[in-house]
Amino acid sequence: MTIDQSLYQKVPVPIALLGSRLTFVDFSDAWLEQFGLSRDIKGEPFFEIMSQLPEALRLDLNKCLEDAKERLGAGRLIFENGDAVWYDWKINTTKDSDDAVNGIILVLENVTDGKLEETLLKKAQKVARIGGWEVDLVKNKIYWSNITREIHEVAEGYIPNLEDGISFYKEGYSRETISKLVAKAIEEGKPWDAELQLVTDKRREIWVRAIGEPEMVNGKCVRITGTFQDIDKRKKAEIDYVNVSERHALATRAAGIGIWEYVIQGNQVVWDHNMYELYGIKESDFDGVYEAWEACVIPEDKERTAQEVNDAIEGTKDFNTTFRVQWPNGETRWIKAEAAVIRNEEGKALRMIGANEDITELMTTQMQLVKSEESLQGAFENSSIGMALVALDGTFIQVNKSLCKSLGYSSDELLNLTFQDITHPDDLEIDLAFLGELVDGKRSTYQIEKRYFDKEGQLVYVLLTVTAVRKIDGEISHFISQIVDISSRIKAEKKLKSLLQLTTNQNGSLLNFAHIVTHNLRSHAANLTMISGFLLDETLVGEERKDTLNMLGRASGGLNETISHLNEVVQVKLGTEKELNGIFLRKTIDKVLQDINALINENDVGIDIAVPKHIKIKGVPAYLESIVLNLVTNGIKYRNPEKKCHLKIEASELGQNYVFSVEDNGRGIDLDKYGQKLFGMYKTFHGNKDARGIGLFITKNQIESMGGTIKVESQIGVGTKFIIKFLKG
Repeated sequence: MTIDQSLYQKVPVPIALLGSRLTFVDFSDAWLEQFGLSRDIKGEPFFEIMSQLPEALRLDLNKCLEDAKERLGAGRLIFENGDAVWYDWKINTTKDSDDAVNGIILVLENVTDGKLEETLLKKAQKVARIGGWEVDLVKNKIYWSNITREIHEVAEGYIPNLEDGISFYKEGYSRETISKLVAKAIEEGKPWDAELQLVTDKRREIWVRAIGEPEMVNGKCVRITGTFQDIDKRKKAEIDYVNVSERHALATRAAGIGIWEYVIQGNQVVWDHNMYELYGIKESDFDGVYEAWEACVIPEDKERTAQEVNDAIEGTKDFNTTFRVQWPNGETRWIKAEAAVIRNEEGKALRMIGANEDITELMTTQMQLVKSEESLQGAFENSSIGMALVALDGTFIQVNKSLCKSLGYSSDELLNLTFQDITHPDDLEIDLAFLGELVDGKRSTYQIEKRYFDKEGQLVYVLLTVTAVRKIDGEISHFISQIVDISSRIKAEKKLKSLLQLTTNQNGSLLNFAHIVTHNLRSHAANLTMISGFLLDETLVGEERKDTLNMLGRASGGLNETISHLNEVVQVKLGTEKELNGIFLRKTIDKVLQDINALINENDVGIDIAVPKHIKIKGVPAYLESIVLNLVTNGIKYRNPEKKCHLKIEASELGQNYVFSVEDNGRGIDLDKYGQKLFGMYKTFHGNKDARGIGLFITKNQIESMGGTIKVESQIGVGTKFIIKFLKG
């Protein structure tokens, strides 16, 4: 080797001289110290002695022997226990006289501490969002660190220039300020440290701290370096704090709240500006001691408030009180005071910090409210109508005398009940439904008529009005119920309805009477006229004349019976319903057919009867006779002239009813056209001259008054069938 090996020992860096086979030839003392080795390693293979080194170093050593080129490198080695070591190395070759490589000079330094510091610095910069930058005014270039790019939210490879850098600042104050600062730095070499706003590449407005340090050469600025920090969160928090502080100060001024501090040991009292206004005195008139404040309190409240201050200092009670102060002009004002006691580590009271508020108007309002409540309570108790305060679950909170009187309960008894307990079951559902709408805010009040049970179990009819009382937050506190006893009115209404029903029934009876008179008696009259005509026939002799006279006698008897039934129709019934009697249906049918026998014979009508004699229905005899007569005569009246008239009369049992039907083979009715009008008053459908449109209307009315129903089946040109259901007699 051409280098004096003894020189290596004194070199102050860890350096080793290796042979061409990578064995130790020589080394510096710094090498031995760094790796904890002795000089016994000379001649030993390098990688046997230095087994724990990065693999990249081995590769660089071999490559350097191959191409005789200088190598620089760095690498990290992680041990099994997790420790990490960083190495930096520099490798060069030594050559013999023939210029052949015969060894290696290796500088290998443990730079772990430096690397760790660098790593921590980078992490700190990342956490603190601090980036670096530099402006080279000679070369007109700008350098931004990665964090600076992140703050500006630009792409990783973004290359800025001075003009672009300034344009990121928010237009207005921030951009104008940074432009002036840069200009002063270039012209005067003046550094800056400013908090400004910029608009990132993603159009976000953020606060940053920009620091610039100019570098001057011969009075000329050649370079500016600095840092760039994202302070958006901190700055916005500061702005919010300032805003809150300003709002708090404004609020205390607007609300008339004064802030004070009492230094207990020094007996000093410090007031803010609002306190002097609250006490009506000038700042120059206040001595700033406890006794000066105490002198403002009126004598009636002085002893109590002094005791409350003492209790707060001793820690037995919080200081939260009200008292009155007297202004120099003689005016008395109410003050609300609260304070916190500040203590040392031993618990000794050092000072009190508190607030005062003028509550004179509030106290005046409260006193007026007390008087109003007393007046309202008197009106509640002495009201002539029932009143109650009711809880959300229906419990009575308070009731007045009128309600107790109406329901027969004492006040204590009602307070142990709910309104549900005394409400009639049929009225409870609608009451609760309205109450639910009140709770949901769909209505502010409701009024219904309902029934309560009094203490004796008797019904009490009332007009109930319920109103919700709400708290400040809008939630319902309770309900106010106004309860007017309308039992006497309901009784009067029922009596009136009873009389009205009686009148209606009587009018119905008179209507039926008129129908029977004008319709049924007309049938009797027609029958008698025919029989009289037969008797006037001079050719009628012997048995024929005798049969005609017998027919006349039966017709007269039928007429008398009909007139007797008419008397029943017009009798005034004092009940709400007619008294229905048991009537044999077949007997009534036979009577009607006998009464109109002449009409049947004259029109050559064939009649089939299938009505058992035991069938007995509930009804009014005159009505039943009128019904049968009307249906039979209608069948004859609206017969088809092109065929022999035939009637079929039937009756059968169906459950709790008897079904009675009268079927003809007459002209029939167009039900699609007239079905809805068939039983209407004054409705006619065939154009007969003697049709008045009253028969079927009266018939339906009579059937329904006896608890029955009627329906019709008909087909034009075929015939009509009336089907009636009667109650069993």
